[in-house]
Amino acid sequence: MPGTQTTNLFLIRHAPTDAGGRLAGRSDPSARQPGAEALTRAWAALAALGAAEARLVTSPARRCRETAAALFPGREAALAPRLWEQDFGAWEGLLPEEIPDLGPLRRAEIAAHRAPGGESFLDLWARVTPALEGLTQGGTVFVVAHAGTIRAALGLALGEAQAGLGFEIAPLSATHLRALPGGVWSIGFTNRALA
Repeated sequence: MPGTQTTNLFLIRHAPTDAGGRLAGRSDPSARQPGAEALTRAWAALAALGAAEARLVTSPARRCRETAAALFPGREAALAPRLWEQDFGAWEGLLPEEIPDLGPLRRAEIAAHRAPGGESFLDLWARVTPALEGLTQGGTVFVVAHAGTIRAALGLALGEAQAGLGFEIAPLSATHLRALPGGVWSIGFTNRALA
């Protein structure tokens, strides 16, 4: 349910993983944390965005929890199970070249496609949307999650789920969405490097 106060959502994609380039949707690899210099830059960037007073929420995935702990040392994050990455079913753990070629598809067809035993991007969007709307109770919220989760959030802001698939979301990048009263959304920035 949309909130009645303005909420600033900063969505952070987790750090790169130890998955070796394999599709890591629901698998649970560790995050490879940046060095001390990169973390110092990330802390400064987060502080400039108001992280000190913000609520902190994370996907339960290990890579997200580890990233949240590195970026927000000493802070406890609320776990939000609906923010997990898309379930790629039989494609989990595959290298990009091992994933079947589906041929040319329009964005709406890609959004609706399910890997065997997995969920589609539209399924992910339907799961993530109410979780994000539930965070829009005013103030500032930092969410550490996945590329798919952030693309779903962008689809929500644009009013069309599959529109979110048009964005690149790099590891350790931030995306800013503003939820205004009445369910109106705006996009402040996307894919801004933190480290």
